[in-house]
Amino acid sequence: MQNADAKPEASAAGHGALEVKAAIAGFLGEFNSFQSEVKAKIKEQEARLAMLDRKSIAMSRPPLARAAEDAPHKKAFGAYLRSGEEGALRGLGVEEKAMSTAVAADGGYLIDPQTAADIVGVLRSSASLRTIANVVTVEASAFDVLVDHTDIGSGWATETSSVAETGTPQVDRISIPLHELSALPKASQRLLDDSAFDVEGWLAQRIADKFSRAEAEAFVKGDGVDKPTGFLKYPKVDNDLFAWGSLGYVPTGAAGDFSATEPADAVVDLVYALGARYRANATFVMNSKTAGAVRKMKDADGRFLWSDGLAAGEPARLMGYPVLIAEDMPDIAANAYAIAFGDFRAGYTVAERPDLRILRDPFSAKPHVLFYATKRIGGDVSDFAAIKLLKFATA
Repeated sequence: MQNADAKPEASAAGHGALEVKAAIAGFLGEFNSFQSEVKAKIKEQEARLAMLDRKSIAMSRPPLARAAEDAPHKKAFGAYLRSGEEGALRGLGVEEKAMSTAVAADGGYLIDPQTAADIVGVLRSSASLRTIANVVTVEASAFDVLVDHTDIGSGWATETSSVAETGTPQVDRISIPLHELSALPKASQRLLDDSAFDVEGWLAQRIADKFSRAEAEAFVKGDGVDKPTGFLKYPKVDNDLFAWGSLGYVPTGAAGDFSATEPADAVVDLVYALGARYRANATFVMNSKTAGAVRKMKDADGRFLWSDGLAAGEPARLMGYPVLIAEDMPDIAANAYAIAFGDFRAGYTVAERPDLRILRDPFSAKPHVLFYATKRIGGDVSDFAAIKLLKFATA
């Protein structure tokens, strides 16, 4: 009886074990499926986070790190200079400028921003009057300066006396027209085809050199005909007879030289011929030959009037005032106005348009390619009382 009862019990135990194993196997299968889904969702989330990180990094990169983004424009501009491919420029949205204001499709193109910045940098670093003058950017064909150089009248009166009419100040308008400054460098087509050649650097340097020399000369002695009016082109009168529309001068006391007995006196007289309100921001302007003669001068105590700048880039000083070496100033000679002294920020205004234009011409000078670059600029005296001259003459 005992053996018969044991068999059913063993059979039941075995059946229970099989059910447990089946349950465990089902659980493990469902767990593995759940784990696979979790892993898939984690990978999907990681991919999204990685994409966001890449976007954040791209947005936060400094300008130098984003240089590659400008590469298509650089490449298109270089392609235009080498072969005249206009389609690449239009596809990248490079602005087209006409050679005539009446026609919008004559083939000129604005220089790309990096090239234009290079040109402006060279212009500012050259020994031009623009470094000390008032430089304004305009969008019109001329720039007008309104000047009030007269005074209002006044008088004393008693309590009961009638008040007489006094003078009224007058306002003058000085119009500075903008003229077209141009440069025409060229290069052979073979040189342009060389991919290692820095086309933009070469073009910027050539144009900057031409523009800086041309404008520096015009600001000093331009005649105002299709170019700026230089400050030396105006009538010069003895400073005691100064009148608006002319520049006052101080004589050195010797023809074509400084005085043999007191050479430094003329420089002192020139400084104090300028009004006190202008002297605080005044600058001497002369060329290298004149500077070589002036820097030897000493005062009554044997001290040099000239002192070199103490820091790098700081201008030399004469009697405590900065000196601009402008090679377009005349040399010392009989009746020459070789030294100017004044507040040029008040006395001379340079007006210019911000855009530079360039036209590629592969036909006129084959096998060379011409690059016609233009810039509109003007300049004129805006305050005649702010500039004084030293005349190398007896009177």
